Amino acid sequence: MIRPIGIDLFAGAGGLSLGFEQAGFDVIAAVEIDPIHAAVHQFNFPRCVVVPRSIVKVTGAELRKIAGIGSRDIDVVFGGAPCQGFSLIGHRILDDPRNALVQEFVRVVGELKASYFVFENVKGLTVGNHRSFLNELIEAFDAIGYDVRLPWNVLDAANYGVPQHRERLILFGARKGLPLPEYPFPSTRAADVSLPRRLPKGPTCRDAIGDLPDADSFEALLESDQVTVNAWGKPSIYARELRCQEEDAWHYGYRREWNPKLLTSSNRTEHTVISQRRFARTVPGEVEPISRFFRLPPDGLSNTLRAGTDASRGAFTSPRPIHYTLQRCVTVREMARLHGFPDWFRFHATKWHGARQIGNSVPPPLARAVATQVIRVLDDRKALRPNEKIALGDTSLLYMGMSEASEHFGIAVPIAQRNRKSGAKKRRQYEIEMFTVCEEAIVA
Repeated sequence: MIRPIGIDLFAGAGGLSLGFEQAGFDVIAAVEIDPIHAAVHQFNFPRCVVVPRSIVKVTGAELRKIAGIGSRDIDVVFGGAPCQGFSLIGHRILDDPRNALVQEFVRVVGELKASYFVFENVKGLTVGNHRSFLNELIEAFDAIGYDVRLPWNVLDAANYGVPQHRERLILFGARKGLPLPEYPFPSTRAADVSLPRRLPKGPTCRDAIGDLPDADSFEALLESDQVTVNAWGKPSIYARELRCQEEDAWHYGYRREWNPKLLTSSNRTEHTVISQRRFARTVPGEVEPISRFFRLPPDGLSNTLRAGTDASRGAFTSPRPIHYTLQRCVTVREMARLHGFPDWFRFHATKWHGARQIGNSVPPPLARAVATQVIRVLDDRKALRPNEKIALGDTSLLYMGMSEASEHFGIAVPIAQRNRKSGAKKRRQYEIEMFTVCEEAIVA
């Protein structure tokens, strides 16, 4: 039996791709305009064809040709298109130029004649004037021959085995005449006390990162993002899965060849003594008043991990939470654990890009729960556990700058050099200002 196939639009580093693979799909193509993110996706999914272009410039016929699937039926197209969700009164929201990428998502789904689609986005699209946007989006899908599961639903990753509150709008769509997927029932009750008590309690922050060695113990991590570690802490059930210590940890995905002794995505952050004192005084579960960093509660959940802004808007990194026992912000690997990424999955070597890739992604356990519902309505293709093990990509993909990644894919740099330098300058100025504010506040 052949595994069902899917295509990821707006793929980023691949949170949705991983979840759909773990549910039993072969993700055959991923469209991602940012070459740095595209390079990381290529590293983690070496068999997936990465299309480093704007979706605006990609047709369904081109995707079929690039992926080498000819006229084969495509089971699912999935992705989260950036959108504003509102425009001037009296105008159709979906026609707003700021929402053009959403229209492109609809177009590509129709051109591919996919059996199903999954559209994910922020919870904010469901409130206020934004709800009109959803109505127009559903009308657009209806016009090209797709039904949408109604009422639509917002899912919190914490109810699906993730130690983090993260709410995402999920839209299920099916070509007319095909059965619509149901929304997945929660697997844990960490976020909603009204859920049945028979559900197991979800993992906590301690469960997620308690076994990881302290990055500050390794001098090498001042200059590098990886180090070999022989002594790890005792893992929780959740951590055992992310360390892939049992076969079931791979779910229906492909096993990767990797070194489980290698601590990756763990480049250190050097905090000032003053910052460390402030962090130490912050009660777990509360926000440090000057930096506004949230301190993780060991027996609770992380706040929503966010991506920050890109270079065109100043290149500011969204605050990473403070470790619950250590006087520092969490590493990218610790963020990945809080997001549900396994340890073999790697991110860009820099903290800024790595944190953005996590903050922009859908937690893989949530994506897997959603994708499993699509698998369940497929008539002739069910989830199969592959026996083969595949190698990850070349590690140089994780260290490429914008120019190098663009050259690797043979494309023009999508962000103007001047804007990127301006963004770096603004980010550095922001860091200086924040440091000065923090120092002055402590002295006062």
